[in-house]
Amino acid sequence: MSILELFASGSGLLFLVLSLVEIAPIKVNPWSAIARALGSVINRDVIARLDDISRMQKDTRQRLDDHIRLDDERDADMHRAKILRFNNELLRDIPHTREEFIEILAEIDGYEAFCRAHPDYQNNRAVHAVANIKRVYAERLEKRDFL
Repeated sequence: MSILELFASGSGLLFLVLSLVEIAPIKVNPWSAIARALGSVINRDVIARLDDISRMQKDTRQRLDDHIRLDDERDADMHRAKILRFNNELLRDIPHTREEFIEILAEIDGYEAFCRAHPDYQNNRAVHAVANIKRVYAERLEKRDFL
């Protein structure tokens, strides 16, 4: 079939129109639209699978974030338990060395930093214990009577 026969049958005219159509000021490229449509049809399964993977990644990220949050809260709970135990020993008149006080003050710093960074974490359980430890430390420091 020659080019003249294509134009005569109307197929060539359609080809020419699709190749040259422009609507001012918006340029329309019908070949790009046709290629996009074909690509969408051909890649439908791949796109659906990628959407599934994206959803799974979001779920995994949420589970990981929850796990990290719980782990951080457990760590803060352990700091608090050490603080409460140390305060209990002070209340029972068990003497401590200066190094033990320095260690527990580092625990308090970590615990208070976590509480400041996580305002939704319930942290009022150790407020009085922290105040008592700091008060006793200041007294021992002033009197120089650590164990």
